[in-house]
Amino acid sequence: MGDSASLANAFGNTLSDKRIEVLRKIGKTGSISQAARENGISYKAAWQAIDTLTNLTGVRLVEKVVGGIGGGGAKLTEEGSRLLEMADVLQENRNDILQRFHNDGKGNAPHRVPVLSIRTSMRNYLPCHVTGLKMNGQIVRVCLAVVDDIPGIVSRITRTSAELLGLEAGLSVIAMFKAMAVKVSDEAPTGSMALANHLQGIVTRVSRGDSGDEVTLELKPGMQVVGFAPSEKHLDIGDAVYATVDESAVVVALP
Repeated sequence: MGDSASLANAFGNTLSDKRIEVLRKIGKTGSISQAARENGISYKAAWQAIDTLTNLTGVRLVEKVVGGIGGGGAKLTEEGSRLLEMADVLQENRNDILQRFHNDGKGNAPHRVPVLSIRTSMRNYLPCHVTGLKMNGQIVRVCLAVVDDIPGIVSRITRTSAELLGLEAGLSVIAMFKAMAVKVSDEAPTGSMALANHLQGIVTRVSRGDSGDEVTLELKPGMQVVGFAPSEKHLDIGDAVYATVDESAVVVALP
């Protein structure tokens, strides 16, 4: 079972997060597609919400239910239910704090709480810790460990960025990169691609497209990466694949 510390990774500095609401609707309806409809998002976006929360917590939050009158559905795992309990408690405490400052009599409380966390278009989030920094003039290669059984990855950033983030060995960070920066193939990387970060996994979802197929691969239970493969590869669920991403495409963020 995931502990409270790992589950807490799912929360930023604000709880106005639709990913949590997707999880909540799955718990109520037993359906990912219904959760997507009730949140006004696509089925794919609902899956991405689940994948992101799963990556951030490191535990499986939703499991599929096979069979039954409705042809199957989805339900929350014990960790998924616990995450929602944490979200409810955090929201209650947040409301209490806001109410306290609103009623403090000073009349200078902000009408809106400033947004301290930033949402991005990044599709891939991998919790990591820094294992080392390799300096080369104004460029720093940040060596990151993901989890056991998954090769480490490297982010190439400026020396200034590394200093502003206070990066050092042992620091917990999140590695982020766009799905468009990830190249997926069933062939081992060679040539220049062999020098990039590469991760191995099993295809779990494929969305076909004229200019390339969007592929979700599972590195291990509770850890997914989304990338693109040439349509002519005809990758399918269950295929063993490689995902490569250039060092300069990996963004380092503090949780």
